[in-house]
Amino acid sequence: MKIRDYFPILVLGFLSLALQSQKLKRPERKIVASVESNNSAAIDFLEKVVNINSGTLNLEGVQKVGEVFQNEFDALGFKTTWISMPDEMNRAGHLFAETSGNKGKKLLLIGHLDTVFEEDSPFQLFKMVNDSIAHAPGGNDMKGGNIIVLYALKALQENGLLNDAQIIVAFTGDEESTGKPLEISRKDLIEAAKRSDIALGFETSTGFNFATVARRGASGWELKATGKRAHSSGVFSERTGAGAIFEMSRILNGFYKEVKGEQYLTFNPGVLLGGTFIDYDIKTGKGEAFGKTNVVPQTALVRGGLRFMSEEQKERARNKMREIVADHLPKTAAEISFTDSYPAMEPTEGNQKLLQQLNQVSLDLGQGEVLAYDPGKRGAADTSFVAEYVDCLDGLGTMGSGAHTPEETVNLNTIEALTKRTAILIHRLINQ
Repeated sequence: MKIRDYFPILVLGFLSLALQSQKLKRPERKIVASVESNNSAAIDFLEKVVNINSGTLNLEGVQKVGEVFQNEFDALGFKTTWISMPDEMNRAGHLFAETSGNKGKKLLLIGHLDTVFEEDSPFQLFKMVNDSIAHAPGGNDMKGGNIIVLYALKALQENGLLNDAQIIVAFTGDEESTGKPLEISRKDLIEAAKRSDIALGFETSTGFNFATVARRGASGWELKATGKRAHSSGVFSERTGAGAIFEMSRILNGFYKEVKGEQYLTFNPGVLLGGTFIDYDIKTGKGEAFGKTNVVPQTALVRGGLRFMSEEQKERARNKMREIVADHLPKTAAEISFTDSYPAMEPTEGNQKLLQQLNQVSLDLGQGEVLAYDPGKRGAADTSFVAEYVDCLDGLGTMGSGAHTPEETVNLNTIEALTKRTAILIHRLINQ
């Protein structure tokens, strides 16, 4: 291609930059320049924290990642605090960093330090796939989102634009497996929300032109079935009955047929054990079962999750599940229990207005329109705990693929643009 063939592309590029510069005020143009100059350091920092294992149950690793971020926030002039959890909760704690002031909207910026990859995972290190994509355990979910928070605030601080603003950064250490009881593990996050006007969550982005105004809640459930232990020749007889595994199968099939169907409602049996004897460790998620083909099983266990868009939908599903469990096969029994984990983040008017503001920032940066993402395709997150108290927007983190799998990637080419978007949005919110 000859140089003259590039001319139309160059003209369009210059026109786009000119239009962008007209829409951004002078301080915002300085923010953009700072993000650009710091982008290489941001990617290096991402590699550094990815290479520190911080699986939720690796308490030392979670705290080590927290210390690395804590040093950076200290350097920005934030007041930082490491909030430890009680030993019996088996969780590392949370990093909070805060500036104080009365200007504009009071912001809560939410991330998490932990990943799903524990110390025994073979997937441990940041590794480039090509010039823009890296395999990175937790790089997308969600250490990359934490990087966007840090480097957006760096750009604002470098230009003296954080003065008299109240910003609370909350990086939890157990988002992937919340510590129980929730009244302790999410107490500080909720209290921070009560002192804020707006919460921005930096979980992985679902696409460059999407953000999250609603998330489904998450609930755990545990189902136990018992039967009469006996020789298998007597199975189905009046004396022996069906056994625990058939009872469990009946219940799960009933859930599938009678509970499934409502929009945004899903439920998943994540682990199943059955036999003569079973042993399950709730802390590690590992278990063992012993049984023989000529023995009717006397016990079965299923642990699963339930996703919902409202408290009303959650309770409807739970009641249907209880009804199905109560209708036992001969000589069997079963019981189901539920544990609350994440409440739902419903699509409020305030959340929609935040999306409109983010959309305007994106348009002013020449990055295109930002739309609301389908909440049925998103998991739960810490923003759900604060949605009752503040307007929320989530999904502002990095882009990538394969989260929660050994194929997880992070798209390094999008970090700069997404950090610009975040920094300008924060600047506009704290100046309202």
